[in-house]
Amino acid sequence: MIGVALAILGLLAGCSLAPNYSKPSVQTPAAFKELTSEQFNQTDGWKTAEPQDSAIRGNWWEVFQEPELNAFEKQVSDSNQSVAAALANFLAARAVVEQSRSQYFPTVSANPSVITSRQPSVSNPNASATSTEYSLPFDASWEPDFWGRIRNTVKANSLEAQATLADLENVRLTVQSEVAVDYFELRVLDEQEQLLEASVAAYEESLKLVKIQLTTGLASGQDIEQAETQLEITRAQATDLGIQRAQLEHAIAMLVGQPASTFSIATNSLTTKPVAIPFGIPSQLLERRPDIAAAERRVAEANAQIGVARAAYYPTITLSGSVGYQNTSIQNLFSGPGLVWSVGATLAQTLFDGGLRKAVTEQSQAIYQGTVANYRQTVLTAFQEVEDNLSALRILSHELQQQNAAVESSQRYLTLAGVRYQSGIDIYLNVINAQTTLLNNQRTALNLQMEQLTASVQLIKALGGGWNVQQETNTTIP
Repeated sequence: MIGVALAILGLLAGCSLAPNYSKPSVQTPAAFKELTSEQFNQTDGWKTAEPQDSAIRGNWWEVFQEPELNAFEKQVSDSNQSVAAALANFLAARAVVEQSRSQYFPTVSANPSVITSRQPSVSNPNASATSTEYSLPFDASWEPDFWGRIRNTVKANSLEAQATLADLENVRLTVQSEVAVDYFELRVLDEQEQLLEASVAAYEESLKLVKIQLTTGLASGQDIEQAETQLEITRAQATDLGIQRAQLEHAIAMLVGQPASTFSIATNSLTTKPVAIPFGIPSQLLERRPDIAAAERRVAEANAQIGVARAAYYPTITLSGSVGYQNTSIQNLFSGPGLVWSVGATLAQTLFDGGLRKAVTEQSQAIYQGTVANYRQTVLTAFQEVEDNLSALRILSHELQQQNAAVESSQRYLTLAGVRYQSGIDIYLNVINAQTTLLNNQRTALNLQMEQLTASVQLIKALGGGWNVQQETNTTIP
């Protein structure tokens, strides 16, 4: 009979009141709009080779071939405090899974006691008797999971742990991309500083030439003042870059987990070239973005919580038992007559709660619908971010070509203006205008290169970096 009862309990324990779960449907286009195959062949400004794979793998920042950037990215996983906090959240969520799993098993406790009492004697009212009672009981209680409440709780907590793991990867990817963007911006500032320093040197030579021409009567005092004004303005611009560079250096220090006071990056030229970024097809985003994976896992979690809420409609049965020894003599505590035991079961059923369970169930269903909407919104945002950066790279490719042509044209304009001034045909103001135009166009070209690199990093981030949903499912959640 006991075996039959246990078998029945086992069958009942397999019951679950959660709805059958399926991943919410989302509208997924067949291809990205902002960069077709025909347009792809025209983006020579950043597209350098046909990728051999449809997805990025592993350490995505290595495609830029910047050893110093590689070193910074490695420090992100080791020292960044946002990543450390996200890792702690994942470990805490995994511990919650272990806590909920403990409800599958009975709770066993021991409560040994020694009680000495003094009571009046029944035979002699003027006397009293002292007695000591020794007991060593072991109590056990167990709640069979008839309606799947415990199982759905474990499932919900496991799904939340998977979601926090995806959150961890999303934080890591975000910080990694911020490091790359800041690094490239810093290197572009280094290039601009070198450009301004070269311009300052050229303007100093121009000032010397004007002073010489002043002595020969070919220049005026106005020309001297114009040349000096242009020189000092350019020096001020070069000095102003120091503020931006220092702030970027401090930002990188924070991202790699180091104090800004002890962190520095030596000035260097920008050597990064445009790289090929395999962007695949839109449907792959559902597998390659950790934020999408986290949103989907929370939809499944909310679905399991509906089962937990529905289980409250059904009675709770608790099996309990106790076994131990009790005696007034410590020597005879473990004797046969000292053995005591009890076994029983209790049933608890809420008969009236004023609509509480109904409201809780409706709440869990509404939360589920909210997570579905959040999931779909996350997917739509992912498509937008990819399209934004694809269009940016496509347009920047053409804009950079046009800007480089403007630099070459302004260089020819400066050469011509210099010849005409030295020949006495034009005033020096034309030379200054030509020099300013060339410098502005050169700085604009550098800024476009920075935007191009930033868009490349942001596109990789929008594609999920080197992450894949298999990393989540392959991670053991106890």
